Amino acid sequence: MAFEGLSEKLSAAFKKLRNKGKLTESDVKSAMREVRMALLEADVNYKVAKEFTAKVTERAVGSDVMESLTPAQMVIKIVNEELTALMGSEETKIKFASKPPTIIMMCGLQGSGKTTHSAKLAKMMKKQGHRPLLVACDIYRPAAIEQLKVVGGQAGAAVFEMGQENPVKIAKAAVKHAKDYGNDIVILDTAGRLHIDEVLMEELKKIKAEVAPNEILLVVDSMTGQDAVNVAKSFDDLLDISGVILTKLDGDTRGGAALSVKAVTGKPIKFAGIGEKLDDLEVFHPDRMASRILDMGDVLTLIEDAESRLDQRKAEEMARKFQQNKFDMNDLYEQLQQIKRMGSIKNILSKIPNIGKEVREMDFDDRQMDRVAAMISSMTKQERSDPSIINPSRKRRIAAGSGMKVEDVNRLMKQFEEMQKFMKNMNARDKHGRKKKLPGLGGLPMNPSMLHGQGNSKRKK
Repeated sequence: MAFEGLSEKLSAAFKKLRNKGKLTESDVKSAMREVRMALLEADVNYKVAKEFTAKVTERAVGSDVMESLTPAQMVIKIVNEELTALMGSEETKIKFASKPPTIIMMCGLQGSGKTTHSAKLAKMMKKQGHRPLLVACDIYRPAAIEQLKVVGGQAGAAVFEMGQENPVKIAKAAVKHAKDYGNDIVILDTAGRLHIDEVLMEELKKIKAEVAPNEILLVVDSMTGQDAVNVAKSFDDLLDISGVILTKLDGDTRGGAALSVKAVTGKPIKFAGIGEKLDDLEVFHPDRMASRILDMGDVLTLIEDAESRLDQRKAEEMARKFQQNKFDMNDLYEQLQQIKRMGSIKNILSKIPNIGKEVREMDFDDRQMDRVAAMISSMTKQERSDPSIINPSRKRRIAAGSGMKVEDVNRLMKQFEEMQKFMKNMNARDKHGRKKKLPGLGGLPMNPSMLHGQGNSKRKK
């Protein structure tokens, strides 16, 4: 999970402050030393970490904080504000051309995920009503053109290619093609190298001079930490990039690249890759990312994900079934499919505030959803509609049909019963006709813990 290590260390530092009650200047400076060490361990640029803690300390030792009734909370608020400022204060949108097409030049080192993220960006633009054109300007890497065709097809975007022709000519011809065929966005997938060299940069400079792109987006692998920042600085010095796309942010437990890029280059992070699917691209919101780092969740992004990826009609139908206590295995199966569209379980949980450390630390494997779905698929139509008829012999058949063990089926049945109890309690009313107070997360429909440990027993060969 992104920033997991940093979040834990910051939480520990702030816990000490909360335990103090009234703070002294010495308490703040001691906490900031821990914060600085946490940032350095997260692979944040040394100069950036030093300047960040100096700013926070300067603000935190002021009378407004020291004399506050909740000084620890005030310090956390300041850290939140400074983290947001460090990453760019607010989201930075794509600059669209006043007269189409808008030309976006994608660049980066080989292996950074440039081609895949070109397709991800195309899909995002398509959802917004645009007609993107992907352009194959990487003529050197084996199968690069074929890869762009494949991911372009998956994104539903047209792909322009001219084989092994000069990349500068390809870019120029693609822009003309876009004007002729009504594509309002042109995304140039340029060549990368294993390292920055003169030949690579000369080619990119020529493409830039020929087509005058509205955006030059650098794709960097956030897992490489400070190397990503150094790459960004080099590309910016030579090409004057307009923004950065950070890939693999979902797997970067440290987060140093995200916290250093803007401060070192002066250029904003515009998008973040958070998974392998073509839908796994987010607009980078500095304020929301700061909230995630401080373990405050990111409800706004979660809501946006739900609105864009979930079937509203099915969600409303399911809500009615919840209210009527008619939730069955068919509905559980459908809910599993809806959750899969939202991304990984850990990514979803990272956006929920105050969910509890014990839930966050569960060893979730997204394949567990497939295992639960396999067991439900092995049930008959009657069993899915009325799970109460599932007796031991039926359980053995379901286990055999799904490649699971009877213990796994028993666990699923028990958890399903708990969900039904929750719904009954949810709709229960007291003697005054008021809804009773709900139990906690443990009984929620599609409780995350339901996907923890499912299938951990040795499956049948």
